[in-house]
Amino acid sequence: MKGYRKYFGKKLIWFLITLVCAVILNFILPRLMPSDPVSAITGKLAAGMSDAAAVREIYERYQEEFGTNKPMIVQFGLFVKNLFQGNLGKSFSQYPREVSDIIASSIGWTVCLQLPAILVGWIIGNVLGAMAAYLRKGFDKVLLPVSIFLGNVPAFAMSVVLLVIFAVNLKIAPIAGGYAHDMIPNFSWPFIKSVISHYQLPFWSIVIISIGGQAIGMRSMSIYELNADYVKYSRFLGIKDSKIVGYVFRNAMLPQITGLAMSIGTMMGGALVAEIIFSYPGLGSAMYKAVVAADYPLISACTLIITVMVLVANFLLDIVYGFIDPRVKAAQVD
Repeated sequence: MKGYRKYFGKKLIWFLITLVCAVILNFILPRLMPSDPVSAITGKLAAGMSDAAAVREIYERYQEEFGTNKPMIVQFGLFVKNLFQGNLGKSFSQYPREVSDIIASSIGWTVCLQLPAILVGWIIGNVLGAMAAYLRKGFDKVLLPVSIFLGNVPAFAMSVVLLVIFAVNLKIAPIAGGYAHDMIPNFSWPFIKSVISHYQLPFWSIVIISIGGQAIGMRSMSIYELNADYVKYSRFLGIKDSKIVGYVFRNAMLPQITGLAMSIGTMMGGALVAEIIFSYPGLGSAMYKAVVAADYPLISACTLIITVMVLVANFLLDIVYGFIDPRVKAAQVD
């Protein structure tokens, strides 16, 4: 147990150090963009005004409200203070709307789209990869080239192909949105049916891309494990093949679990392409609009969510590895 505590303690320290660095970068990088969002807000509010002094007064008032007239170090202090209080500030591009409100209304759409798609793609891909490694012959000869092709198709290309085929040409799926534009969100069956209909193309565009990469990875790891010395020795001892295969695929799954954790950790960022192409109302679309409008608070909030999810996914993965990976267990005993 002492070895495990030391192992987990080191992981926790590196997690905290990385988190601090991530917070600093999430604050600084958006503010290096060559634009002044306060000027954009002032321009909207002062449209038609001819009094330069009044326009200047509006500009300075919003500079004071957003804190952009303060030194960078002071702005960072306020950013961290507000972060601990759960205050992400007001959005520049959707002023006076709170950033937390924008994220709250978007993140549910992204999680409901990305998480099931990642899990379905991961399961199907790993099952197909394991079958290709074990069965080989004709099944592998078909699966391998198909998986390589799907794994190398860019996400935006797959989204566009599905959009053109099923929405534009066959007209069996909606072109854009999370639900019909003439509907108000509610729990009625017509609204749920509309959400499911709009959900299909973004969902399958992510699943299909995921299957290819997962199948290739699982196939390679399974073939490597099937040819390992312990497998040959186990067969020599007369151990049942079904029991050997169980150990083989459990060992082959370890890198795949890493890939799953990373996919879940980065699913907020991964939503960007699919959500933009299908105009899906998730966090990816919100982040894209924030970047276009140089909306510092919204950009920082979105990237911070992505960063924290990646860090948490990696940290939890290290914890799980400490219990399931025999090599880590042996290292702690030593």
